[in-house]
Amino acid sequence: MDYQKRYEQWVSNEYFDEKTREELMGIKDNYEEIEDRFYKDLEFGTAGLRGKIGAGTNRMNVYIIARATQGLADFIVQKGKEYMDRGVVIAYDSRHFSKEFAKKTALVLAGNDIKVYLFEDLRPTPELSFAVRKLNTASGIVITASHNPKEYNGYKVYWEEGSQILEDMASAITENINRIEDFSMIKEADEEEAIKKGLLQTIGQEIDDAYIEKVKGLSLRDDVDKEINIVYTPLNGTGNIPVRRVLKERGFKNVVVVPEQEKPDPDFTTVGYPNPEDVKAFKYAQKLGKSNGADLLIATDPDCDRVAAMVKGEKDEYIALNGNQMGAILIQYILEAKEEKKTLKENSYIVKSIVTGDLGKAIAKSYGVKTYEALTGFKNICGIVNELEKQGDHFFVFGYEESIGYVAGTFVRDKDAVISSMLLCEAAAYYKKQGKTLLDVLEDIYKKYGYYQEKLISLVLEGIEGKNRIDRMMKAYRDTYPTEIDGRKLAKYIDYQKQIAFDFLKDKEENIEIPVANVLKFIFDDHSWYAIRPSGTEPKIKIYLYTKGDNLESSQEKLKVMEKIIMKRLEEVE
Repeated sequence: MDYQKRYEQWVSNEYFDEKTREELMGIKDNYEEIEDRFYKDLEFGTAGLRGKIGAGTNRMNVYIIARATQGLADFIVQKGKEYMDRGVVIAYDSRHFSKEFAKKTALVLAGNDIKVYLFEDLRPTPELSFAVRKLNTASGIVITASHNPKEYNGYKVYWEEGSQILEDMASAITENINRIEDFSMIKEADEEEAIKKGLLQTIGQEIDDAYIEKVKGLSLRDDVDKEINIVYTPLNGTGNIPVRRVLKERGFKNVVVVPEQEKPDPDFTTVGYPNPEDVKAFKYAQKLGKSNGADLLIATDPDCDRVAAMVKGEKDEYIALNGNQMGAILIQYILEAKEEKKTLKENSYIVKSIVTGDLGKAIAKSYGVKTYEALTGFKNICGIVNELEKQGDHFFVFGYEESIGYVAGTFVRDKDAVISSMLLCEAAAYYKKQGKTLLDVLEDIYKKYGYYQEKLISLVLEGIEGKNRIDRMMKAYRDTYPTEIDGRKLAKYIDYQKQIAFDFLKDKEENIEIPVANVLKFIFDDHSWYAIRPSGTEPKIKIYLYTKGDNLESSQEKLKVMEKIIMKRLEEVE
């Protein structure tokens, strides 16, 4: 069926509410908009659903949410009564329609006789992961679009380990969704009836308390400077209550919250793009930090699974730490403390993504800690934790990726900005007592392990043509790529989609064990490397550049040359 027919069906079908049909009638002469809304179904993948809010098959709305939930419900029913009785826990963030989408999800599950635990109000994504494990549910769902702009929302599905579903499960759920030929096939319970039957239960404080206690249990040192001045911004999201609570209960006395960004705001009025990875998100925090003399600024994204930081430098200016740098500092702090306390076990390991830098790996190696690599996304990072846990005799210490996602401990199987905020503040307070800032610690790390530098470039290419151009770029780069950059020779080429690696030094092709993904990686003979991949959740192609040098200047110069050559090759693709 073409997009125009789909559009006409939605406009004429009284199954869809009047507001939805009015919204669609308002675009009847905008054929480009009609095409974008109806040329495909919003795809359900390993990240669940994510898209712009609005009416249409390629948009986030209660109908698309209900259909996806029916697909998941069918999957759970196929697993049997035990899974239905264990049920599903649902959380949601501060975005437009998050509460409505969560309620719709709950009622569809209840309509399929599946037990539902629904959080009473917005909660951070990592607490949802915790709740799956705590309540021993079969599955979990969080309504969030993480750090995307205000026009977006999303729907992420977790399985019984507390981590996001992987490809095999996503494919099975997608098959169920595709069998739903008509929205009237979706089963939905009446709310009061669901409560009476015990199928819908509201949860809140008891899960909060258990979660916060577990987070505090990850603390490594108490002999720190708890007078350290910290400015925190939740960027109008879900982090405000849990992050402030855990820092207060850990004894940090000088934590000031950016007032304009304290309360939930689905429009993210003061920040626009609520991504703490972008230094612009720190505008209000920097202003408050300067007036308060803050040592550290921290910001969490709207669903509080990612955290970024800025540190006061020599001239009282704030310097941003990128995701790789913060990961290295946290690994150094955690492993140093564990070794000091003699709690670092044999067979301890960390996990990082394939596009995350190698500095953390070098630090881990010096402590005798192994590094495992996974595809991008914490579903893959925690997937490794799940597998190794089954084998026993492996001890997970830390997982991270360059896009400011981190987790420690095993009670959450996703990135967790509540945990990482606490550990980062604790590290900053510990080193402050030694007369050092986190910038000083980073410099010490560079001096010991080498000057690792990195840069992420994201080319935003929206719509159908944008997607097609990204596809052309990946194909063209597979066909032709630089084998030498400024005297550095290509040592290894990895194509994760074809699951092959070619070693140019040995003139040998090898198979790789990491699952299929549309990622290309190029490693040079001086340990510099770069990777290219389309984003799985945003209309972007991402280029990750990494260099290593004996000093900062040489490493940064290598980065500039690499960027120039790679971007020229990509921009040649029309």
